[in-house]
Amino acid sequence: MNKPLNAGGFSAPEMTSAWSAVISMALLCFVLVSSEFMPVSLLTPIANDLSVTEGQAGQAIAFSGLFAVITSLFGNTLLARFDRRTAVIFYTLVMVLSGLIVTSAHGYGMFMFGRALIGISIGGFWSLSTAILVRIVRPASVPKAIAILQGGTALAFVVAPPLGSFLGSLIGWRGAFFTVVPAGVICLIWQMVVIPKLPPQRDTSIGQIASLLRSRTFALGMIAVTLAFMGQFSLSTYLRPFLEGVTGLGINMISLFLLGVGVAGLTGTLISGFFVRDNLLPALTGLPAGLAIVAGLLTALGHIPVATGALLLVWGILVTPIPVVWNTWMTRIIPDELEAGGALMVALIQFAITMGAFTGGELFDHQGWVSTFMLATALLVASAVIAVLPGLRSLSEKSRRCAQPTQQNGSAGHQ
Repeated sequence: MNKPLNAGGFSAPEMTSAWSAVISMALLCFVLVSSEFMPVSLLTPIANDLSVTEGQAGQAIAFSGLFAVITSLFGNTLLARFDRRTAVIFYTLVMVLSGLIVTSAHGYGMFMFGRALIGISIGGFWSLSTAILVRIVRPASVPKAIAILQGGTALAFVVAPPLGSFLGSLIGWRGAFFTVVPAGVICLIWQMVVIPKLPPQRDTSIGQIASLLRSRTFALGMIAVTLAFMGQFSLSTYLRPFLEGVTGLGINMISLFLLGVGVAGLTGTLISGFFVRDNLLPALTGLPAGLAIVAGLLTALGHIPVATGALLLVWGILVTPIPVVWNTWMTRIIPDELEAGGALMVALIQFAITMGAFTGGELFDHQGWVSTFMLATALLVASAVIAVLPGLRSLSEKSRRCAQPTQQNGSAGHQ
């Protein structure tokens, strides 16, 4: 007896398993991002225990980011012949191993080696994630699946800093990092049960990744997404000193404001899955444009706590859908090259985060916070302007693809 099929050609059991697989990947995102940024709230005890400065301890994030870039570009080339399900399981195992090594590290070198492993896991998984989602859910559900995946990231930004600080005070920084291990094992078991076998469709090489940039549309899109992330992190990295020195908030109110940004971000991510599918162009241009307006208003109204709080809520809602929007755009522009495109996008995003935070910090230290916020505004405006062209093309190409089957069917009907 055949399985009942829905409109997309998927059986009901298959769809249930597909969404379970999406949720398992979202959980992996949550654990990965929590691991990546956990040192932020634990720098002092890490530095004291390993006999290094807080600045050296803070390099743990830059180090993991470096290996994320390297892996996103080269990792899946090395795993090109492996089933993509196997690749995800491998990256999850690397994450678990990272947690074990960091937890047991009694020297700075071993600690940084563990951080390199988490970077490998992040870069490898993220470069594959969109391509996997496209293969396990219906085309119409891809934006929703991407939003759920990014929801794990947004939730990590909400929970990880306070949770890391709390666990660090309760069971020490090593105990806080060890929580990655059982969480990773849960992810691993869940993935083995629900993620279907996904044979590799084509090899992913550096040459193939670079060849994507020959498309003017795709190249402009990559420039726009890079500028969006640079603008975002050149401002958001320095929200705490801004709130403390400009808005004049105490530590408790700062924590409350930052929690509000995180909750708003989670809300924005979850909502985005419902509107991105039919409103891609407004989202591509509107999100960075809206963030640029918020950055400008913060420059003018940052000394007013109520206004600052309201603007930061808007910032949170607008900022987290950006990866959902651009990953959805990529599925329409290069539907058959998603692994190569995902690798390039992850590398560029990691580069943008590093450069945005570095440049914003240099301006913050030497020119003052206003220059940092003006930089963010300019980068976000540039992203919005550049996004118009690839956005228009992506939608027009989608329309033509949708129209062609209809025309063909109509012609067939007359024959």
